[in-house]
Amino acid sequence: MDTFDKTAFFQSQRRRLTGIGYRMLGARGEAEDLVQEAWLRWDRTPMDEIRSPEAWLVTCVTRLAIDRLRALQTEREHYIGPWLPEPIVESLAPPADHLSEMASELSVALLALLERLAPEERAAFLLMEAFDSDYAELARILGKSEAACRQIVSRARRRVREERPRVVVSENRRRALLERYVTALMTRDAAAVAAMLHEEVTLTSDGGGVTKAALKMVQGASKVSRFVVGVLDNWRERGLEIRLVRVNGEPGLAYSVKGELSGIVSIDTDGEEIFGIYSVLNPHKLVQVRLD
Repeated sequence: MDTFDKTAFFQSQRRRLTGIGYRMLGARGEAEDLVQEAWLRWDRTPMDEIRSPEAWLVTCVTRLAIDRLRALQTEREHYIGPWLPEPIVESLAPPADHLSEMASELSVALLALLERLAPEERAAFLLMEAFDSDYAELARILGKSEAACRQIVSRARRRVREERPRVVVSENRRRALLERYVTALMTRDAAAVAAMLHEEVTLTSDGGGVTKAALKMVQGASKVSRFVVGVLDNWRERGLEIRLVRVNGEPGLAYSVKGELSGIVSIDTDGEEIFGIYSVLNPHKLVQVRLD
């Protein structure tokens, strides 16, 4: 290992490590902080103490993420209104960079659902689902037996699938549905909006107490349609613009008022109806969004 370049190897793993951190914590800055802490530990650990560099780094970041998530859960319990992850937003032609890798196959809807899992459950679910880890690797990372890890993963998968059955929806169907949704919004047609919504649809708005947003989840097609049309009526008077973007790897919407980004919206859908609407309005979570 005398010729092993620790710095170069770490950089080759940075995208994957940042992806683990983002998926665990739902915040880009928090993920980058984890990776920086992992780098400091990596840099000061002698190579003769590292049997598998890749496994060492994944284990380090995952354990740091579990510890950080435990602390964040207490903070999020006191968050004003619903908490949603910081969205990763791209144009509809996403660049081939680490942001695309971080966002792939991980919608805002799924991230919000994963908030209900315990930190170790979340880590186990993500490592198996998003990073194709096996149970031997998972056991080493979590410091548990393979049998215990199988139980953790099974429990996490059951909870996730019960609340959000896996449905594959093409990008074209998502875009077509969103385009119809935007048309209905801009023409103030609450009935047309309601017709696209499942009868038990939910609207989750994250304003963080910084900007105006619903402090509780809004549920039901009639209530949600009236709410979104009413909110956007106010914005429309101030110069509302809506454009299609990619939010965490899926087609979503960006709301701008007088040229200033005001919200990022994503949906949970089967391609026919909208089951969930997720609006990130907290400006602190939008500062890194660039709509070029």
